Amino acid sequence: MPLASPPDPRSALQPALPPTIACRDAGMLPDGRPVHEYTLHAGGLELRALTLGGIVTRLMVPDRHGHLANVVLGLPTPHDYAGPHPHIGTLVGRHANRIAGARLVLDGQVHTLSRNDGPHCLHGGAAGFGTRLWRAEPVAAAHCGPGRVVLQLRLHSEDGDQGFPGALDTTVRYALGPGPCWRIDYEARTSRPTVVNLTHHGYFNLAGGGTALTHRLTIPASRFLAVDRHLIPVAVADVAGTPFDFRQPKVVDAQIRDAHPQLRPARGYDHHWLLDAAALPVPAEPGVMHLAARLEDPASGRLMEIRSTEPGVQFYSGNFLDGSLPGADGRFMRQGDGLCLETQHAPDSPHHPEWPTTVLRPGEVFRSSTEHRFGVG
Repeated sequence: MPLASPPDPRSALQPALPPTIACRDAGMLPDGRPVHEYTLHAGGLELRALTLGGIVTRLMVPDRHGHLANVVLGLPTPHDYAGPHPHIGTLVGRHANRIAGARLVLDGQVHTLSRNDGPHCLHGGAAGFGTRLWRAEPVAAAHCGPGRVVLQLRLHSEDGDQGFPGALDTTVRYALGPGPCWRIDYEARTSRPTVVNLTHHGYFNLAGGGTALTHRLTIPASRFLAVDRHLIPVAVADVAGTPFDFRQPKVVDAQIRDAHPQLRPARGYDHHWLLDAAALPVPAEPGVMHLAARLEDPASGRLMEIRSTEPGVQFYSGNFLDGSLPGADGRFMRQGDGLCLETQHAPDSPHHPEWPTTVLRPGEVFRSSTEHRFGVG
């Protein structure tokens, strides 16, 4: 059965303070370029983002008693994000997820991409968008609407960056409010035919600490992409009768240790779900939001509903967090401490013309939007 949209959770929270946005110096990159951190307040939420990678370092959300907690994983200091880390809180581009063999064939021309996941290209390559310094500026209040605050980030990616063709100009807007909602809007334009698949790689834990595997998850999708041992999609599969069926709310770790062959390559979930709303006989208009996922923490009462214009969502259960990185709370991050729900087109889409395309051509504009609506149960 298709999942019915729940009531808008925003009505569950108390009225918010007036929206504000502030900026502070957050240090410098090794080459001397400054990094800034912006703090946004609106809708009862607080969001902090770096100009480095568009990284969201903090997202404060109230529980059923009004107590605030940070619901995203982060590193101890802004300086720590300049080193290697598993895409914690980053903007992902120019092509999210994996491209098999780090090889792109477009209009008959072969492009060799950056290999940073064995022989494959992952999240745009070794120097993807999450490692880059973005230009940021607050959007004037007059253009935000009442009860809303917006941070705009821009990045120019040169022709041939990480092997991808075309100079790509990308704009991302983080908006808070009105009400407890964090919205991300993406736009991109190219000088040559290329591929684009943008998303955000936040690790969510609605409890504000401990494990996130006890959260309840709903994904309104009847199909997912089965993968090989390198996590490259090989087939479209039905979720019915498998641990991948989240059409009704289910605790994340209820079946994560089942002896299902698809759980072995990723040590849990790291798969793409094809959203039912995007596969209707008469698809929704471009730009129309549909439910992508719903995450609930029974202990705190916090819930997050994700709506997006994208046709799919990648659910990653934080399987490769191995305790080697300290988190912002001073504890080492371990398996399942955060969950990723990345709205996007399917991984390896350039090799599957039968799937929704990620090709972008000159004169076209890539547009995508995702909302994270917070509330309490």
